[in-house]
Amino acid sequence: MVINPTRVEHFSDPSSCHHLTLVTVAGDSMPMPVAPSEVHRVCLPPQRTTLQKLRQRLAEIFFPDDPLHTFKNQTCFRKFLLALHFFFPIFQWGPGYRLRLLRSDIISGLTIASLAIPQGISYAKLANLPPIIGLYSSFVPPLIYSFLGSSRHLAVGPVSIASLVMGTMLTETVPYSQDPVLYLQLAFTATFFAGVFQASLGLLRLGFVIDFLSKATLVGFTAGAAVIVSLQQLKGLLGIVHFTSKMQIVPVLSSVFSHRNEWSVQTIVLGITFLVFLLITRKISMKKPKLFWISAAAPLTSVILSTLIVFLLRSKLHGISTIGHLPKGLNPPSSNMLYFHGPYLGVAIKTGLITGILSLTEGIAVGRTFAALENYQVDGNKEMMAIGLMNMAGSCSSCYVTTGSFSRSAVNYNAGAKTVVSNVFMAAAVLVTLMFLMPLFYYTPNFILAAIILTAVAGLIDYEAALRLWKVDKLDFLACLCSFLGVLFISVPLGLAIAVGVSVFKILLHVTRPNTVVLGNIPGTQIYQNVNRYREASRVPSFIILAVESPIFFANSTYLQERILRWVREEEERVGSRNESALKCIILDMTAVTAIDTSGIDTIRELRNMLEKRSLQFVLANPVGNVMEKLHQSNTLESFGVKGVYLTVDEAVADLSSLWKAQP
Repeated sequence: MVINPTRVEHFSDPSSCHHLTLVTVAGDSMPMPVAPSEVHRVCLPPQRTTLQKLRQRLAEIFFPDDPLHTFKNQTCFRKFLLALHFFFPIFQWGPGYRLRLLRSDIISGLTIASLAIPQGISYAKLANLPPIIGLYSSFVPPLIYSFLGSSRHLAVGPVSIASLVMGTMLTETVPYSQDPVLYLQLAFTATFFAGVFQASLGLLRLGFVIDFLSKATLVGFTAGAAVIVSLQQLKGLLGIVHFTSKMQIVPVLSSVFSHRNEWSVQTIVLGITFLVFLLITRKISMKKPKLFWISAAAPLTSVILSTLIVFLLRSKLHGISTIGHLPKGLNPPSSNMLYFHGPYLGVAIKTGLITGILSLTEGIAVGRTFAALENYQVDGNKEMMAIGLMNMAGSCSSCYVTTGSFSRSAVNYNAGAKTVVSNVFMAAAVLVTLMFLMPLFYYTPNFILAAIILTAVAGLIDYEAALRLWKVDKLDFLACLCSFLGVLFISVPLGLAIAVGVSVFKILLHVTRPNTVVLGNIPGTQIYQNVNRYREASRVPSFIILAVESPIFFANSTYLQERILRWVREEEERVGSRNESALKCIILDMTAVTAIDTSGIDTIRELRNMLEKRSLQFVLANPVGNVMEKLHQSNTLESFGVKGVYLTVDEAVADLSSLWKAQP
């Protein structure tokens, strides 16, 4: 009996991974299994309902860490305790807190307080706010973070970058000298919206939004902001009274040299002396980390010494500006100053969003850095909620945007902090200062605040990171450079926007122009690799094996179709010029194609039809589960047939080669 097959179909039964060929003869069907050792069937994923697929996809997007896994199979009371631990980490580590940890936390708390007090005053000046606001912001937020934060070493308070951005954006609209009350209202309102935005990101688990601020972007932005901050401090370091409110490098330098008549020799000498002292102590601590306390105590020591010098020599020192009167007492409530209506609401919201993103990025990065050193985990979403609630509460208690500071956190870590209780003792030290020591700051000179800021931002210019970006990825370096130059010559927020735009353009470039390569076989193996990367990889006669290293969807489907057809044309020209075997088959390795949409499916179909018209076979190798499922649902697999989809490139080459040899 001679069997004459008239139709070959591919069974897509997800419950089996056997490769079956159905041969139809005169209306009868006879399943004939192909030995699995020859060709392995490409299985479909397990069948799921649309709702199951949607739930799994959303879980992967928003809950990749499965934060509620500890709640499974627990009693109601146990779930309540776990909920307390989840939202208030203090209930998790608090019961296990021992007195032996207290000594370390007290020492580290008082150590960072010696740094936080002068930095708080300085950064408030950087934000064009009254110095007392910086101390208020170093008292309430650390206490709130102690209950909500998951990092053991994060030291909370004002930071230079967020202070600079807030001061820049608000001053461009309403300078503090023009309307102090309105400026304070906008600052507190911006802080409130920053907190709402941060807490919302954590609550809705949308932390990936801040990932658009790439490392390259932040390196350039931070360096540009550090230069601007440094130039702004020339006002205090030189004793200039009339200074520009603009932040770009050109007007700042112009203001410095156009007011040379206001330069104070006494201010310059004392300012540079203390600046050199602070830089030397910083250098010592960097070379010998065990001497961290030297740089930690240096700012407060400088404040005390400079204040004594100005007080004792006040009759001889002329033209040295001082902080002046600072009110004693706890943070006054400021909820009544929140600005939710009027023409400047948009400015407050925009300032809050930008400062919120920057402070959130810095806080989480710092927390994760020290968590990695001590081998514990920081929950990014919890941190977002903690920092957000901290800023929302701070906006109602005369505080502006705060987050985790790298310099203070480094001091906290080196001082031996064991838990977040160190923030409590830091806040206690600030409380004592607010209640009893405010009059002592009356003669504190502004040049010492400028010197402290200059020392703090000196480490923000990471030229080594910029050089590394140039060596590794030119587009990342371009984003870094655009961010740096944008901050210097345009403005801080626009410089940041330009950098984000360059980063997004880089993403779009990778998405719309994915990499495609020609694969060849490494002799003696079943491995196929890029022929341009591996010299030993050789092309297989009559085949061109292409790999797409990207999902296939509407944004790149047209490009991929054109690029694949170009590969085919170039291969035909190559074999023709070398008199090699004519091209018969194109194998598309889909191992790296993690997703496909309807546009991508249509592209696959169109490629197959176009190549078949040219008497060329087009087959797929190793489509992953999600891709395989969509190809099946769109009936694309049926058009490819049993000799159209293979588990590996090697099986496709072997099976098709044997088939061609068997043909007369």
